[in-house]
Amino acid sequence: MDKEEILNGIRSGKTKLHALDKAYGGNEATALRRAFLERESKTSLKNIANTSFDFDIICGKNAENTIGAAQLPMGIAGPLKIQGDYASGTYYVPLATTEGALIASTNRGCSAITASGGAVAMLLGDVMTRAPLFRVPDARHAHKLATWVKENFDEIKDVSNKETRFTKLVAFTPFVTGKNLFLRFEFSTGDSMAMNSATKASDAIAQFIESKFSWANLVAVSGNMCVDKKSAAINFIMGRGKSITAEVLIPKEVVVSKLKTTAEKMADVCYRKIYIGGARAGALGGFNAHFANIAAAFFAATGQDLAHVVEASMGLTMMEEEDGDLYANVTLPDVPLATFGAGTHLPTQKEALSILGLLGSGDEPGHNCKALAEVFGSIVLAGEISLIGALASKDLTKAHMAHGRARR
Repeated sequence: MDKEEILNGIRSGKTKLHALDKAYGGNEATALRRAFLERESKTSLKNIANTSFDFDIICGKNAENTIGAAQLPMGIAGPLKIQGDYASGTYYVPLATTEGALIASTNRGCSAITASGGAVAMLLGDVMTRAPLFRVPDARHAHKLATWVKENFDEIKDVSNKETRFTKLVAFTPFVTGKNLFLRFEFSTGDSMAMNSATKASDAIAQFIESKFSWANLVAVSGNMCVDKKSAAINFIMGRGKSITAEVLIPKEVVVSKLKTTAEKMADVCYRKIYIGGARAGALGGFNAHFANIAAAFFAATGQDLAHVVEASMGLTMMEEEDGDLYANVTLPDVPLATFGAGTHLPTQKEALSILGLLGSGDEPGHNCKALAEVFGSIVLAGEISLIGALASKDLTKAHMAHGRARR
């Protein structure tokens, strides 16, 4: 069948767009869908076509019904010195964004941190969660099942751990709600974000439980107590993915020379803007200046699941004046990250992770992803320091006018 026949078949509805991959392979199918859309919309898609992707690999793994790629400008913030348990040294951090002034601002924060000896970063927790939901006859049965899982947890772990190589069950928390039992399982995941592996393991556990108890019926392998890709107090309190903290003490002279303000003013802005303003507005998901900005740019550059920005944007920023110096800290309880799998294998994302020296798995499984978490916490800290500094010095508007306006 020649190209014209294929396009006419699509137009008539005889040929489905999604069926092209199986018939012609990802690369040719992508070109055919794009050609069809160009005719239908009378629009040239030459920029969407301009990509290094191999759609024979991507189709069915990262995206469906592909027509090309969306592009984002990518820049570098750094050098950023980090003193972490896993990330130790100086890093140049790739950020992909369309927001003018964001990279420049974050770069200024990196400069202030590095001039102060570096950010001290560490992991506070490292588990991925999945929470199957069971329907049971009543609350007594729910409590009975939760108790049984606790008493037979080693057997549950054996069932789970057979399903995956690196994703291992480490703990669980039951939540009884009438005829509903939520089992919030926690998994260690190595260098993968491992949401799919956690789901696979949870499904195996659920089938095992159903085989033991005829009155326990799985409603959903994800019962929304995980909580995945939504802001939730449980993740803010208990953590999910990587739980990270990063801090720095910036000497008075660095605050003045690089941030053009004082520690006292920055601490005051942080308290009044983030905490009083956030409380007055009824802020949800934590109190910070703009975690989501850095999270979105970092995630896009390094191949993370973009929907997890909603989780990574939760957290707290704290600033205090100490004898003229500025103590600054960020705490991020819920940051799903990966250096292996999912979008991390895409060409530009592989290169971005390689800039950091954190592509794939290292000699010790899990080390690279933990290091990436400490880099992420430190770059978020840089972004918070710079923005609060710009507000304290009243330079924010000037910076956005210089870097963030479209020029025609």
